[in-house]
Amino acid sequence: MRADRIFAYGATAGMVADALLGDPRRGHPVAGFGRAAARVESLLWRDDRGRGALHTLVCAGGAVGAAALTARAVRGRPALAVALTAATAWSVVGGTSLGREARAIGGALAAGDLEAARERLPHLCGRDPHSLDGPGIARAVVESVAENTSDAVVGALVWGAVGGVPGLVGFRAVNTLDAMVGHKSPRHRRYGWASARLDDVAGWPGARLTAVLAVAAGGRPARAVRAWKADAHRHPSPNAGPVEAAFAGALGVRLGGTLAYAGRVEHRPVLNGAAGREVRGNDIERAVRLSRRVSALALGVCVAGRLAAGHWAARRPVAGRSSTGQGRGRA
Repeated sequence: MRADRIFAYGATAGMVADALLGDPRRGHPVAGFGRAAARVESLLWRDDRGRGALHTLVCAGGAVGAAALTARAVRGRPALAVALTAATAWSVVGGTSLGREARAIGGALAAGDLEAARERLPHLCGRDPHSLDGPGIARAVVESVAENTSDAVVGALVWGAVGGVPGLVGFRAVNTLDAMVGHKSPRHRRYGWASARLDDVAGWPGARLTAVLAVAAGGRPARAVRAWKADAHRHPSPNAGPVEAAFAGALGVRLGGTLAYAGRVEHRPVLNGAAGREVRGNDIERAVRLSRRVSALALGVCVAGRLAAGHWAARRPVAGRSSTGQGRGRA
């Protein structure tokens, strides 16, 4: 079986498993990778970019290498290759768990239980929940749903289409390292620089595809495009900017503004400020539904792109043969 079909069947099965089951409840590979990366950090840490780059190379390179060896071990056995791709896709995408967490917070806000919403918010993002009122929590959730649609689903599918199982694993490894060390805390400002920059590069194509699909699936394409073009470049993140701006325009809300994290405050530009309104609790459900539509479309685009590339590669004439498939005669 061709590699493009293996990806198509495996990625589809993995996304179905995620939709039905959510993240693996025990022995989650991403959690195991996180523990290993934390151990590497404890051995390598210095307030130095070089040590941080080595940390990124050891962790991300090791994950990709292990995935490549595993994929090679099942080469020539299509059923096992599809099963491996499906299991890997199920492990690295997280759309269903993202939606569950967001809806749990939305439910607490709808019930008027602000403290319960604050308690659950750290499961979804790193904001300081105690500084947020109801609309602030709702905005944080919508922003996290938008950004994680790209990081937890679309980006992984894009790199899976490009690189198969190693692509799926590599993207999630890079994204996890960025979440662990790629922020601007005093400990990680220099040490996490390489992980943050690599995540920017790896996330670029998935973020743009997410924004395009949010425009297509959001029901307000003109407003989503307008917000993307006007405000995305003002966001400090080159990848979160297009995604959050497109979601803001598609949902008709304002995102961005002042954000409080543990020990620091960031003042980010407002996205879709001219046309959007304040985020409300019921916008969380709308954002989750948009995320699900974008994820489904992303699977279709990535599978179709991989199949088209495989079909084109299969039709290319082999070097040394004519277009009719006959070998060249001697001169």
